[in-house]
Amino acid sequence: MIATSHLTEARATSSNWFTFPRPNPHASLRLFCFPYAGGRASVFRLWPDHLPSSIEVCAVELPARGRRMKESPITRLRPLAQSIAHSLPLVLDKPFVFFGHSMGALLSFEVARLLRRECGQQPIQLFVSGRRAPQVPDKDPPTNRLPEADFVAELRRLNGTPKEVLEHAELLQFMLPILRADFEVNETYEYAPEPPFNFPITACGGLQDNEVNRQDLEAWREQTNASFVLRMFPGDHFFLNAYQPLFLRTLSYDLHHLVSRLKTAA
Repeated sequence: MIATSHLTEARATSSNWFTFPRPNPHASLRLFCFPYAGGRASVFRLWPDHLPSSIEVCAVELPARGRRMKESPITRLRPLAQSIAHSLPLVLDKPFVFFGHSMGALLSFEVARLLRRECGQQPIQLFVSGRRAPQVPDKDPPTNRLPEADFVAELRRLNGTPKEVLEHAELLQFMLPILRADFEVNETYEYAPEPPFNFPITACGGLQDNEVNRQDLEAWREQTNASFVLRMFPGDHFFLNAYQPLFLRTLSYDLHHLVSRLKTAA
């Protein structure tokens, strides 16, 4: 692990990929948050208000959004995961967990596998949300190259893109290449078998999600030799936004117990 005296330098080096909405040097546990397709680090900016003070939120900022908006988006998962994994060791100075929703769940999973292979470091738990298990094939046809009108209709159906984006022509034109790239990341992913993790996985889903059903989420159980928990929430694919207070209360409960176990083990 990195000495505390070097943490400021480490964060500066990794600043392209990671954002700390509220730096918390006294935190016991760091929560790395991986955004969904089209999402940016700022979607997690208010999470520290609803989580225990022992948790420090670190949001992943992907290329082409936020302060990286002048960069080109990445259209394949493996180079994206590799870039994140290679930057992460600089900020792994304390125990950490991963959280990812939809595309972010898949990305966090592959980053965890890369860390295990290349760095010998692992999160103490993986929280995945709104995404079928990686070994479950996608039965739907690709959508990232649909004509614009059809692609926008798909965005409306998924209910995750803010209305102000969909109804603002200039903003929509800015976002479409990013969304198409992220959809391509998802739709070109090829699963490669590896041994299950030895840390717990918690999978979360929406009861009214037409994209990811309970069986798809249950399949995450195959990716761990440790405990597995499935939590279902009211709402569709973006239940974590529509029912954010409930979702964050539940996540807060889980993280609190993780911190308690860390203190007991110390």
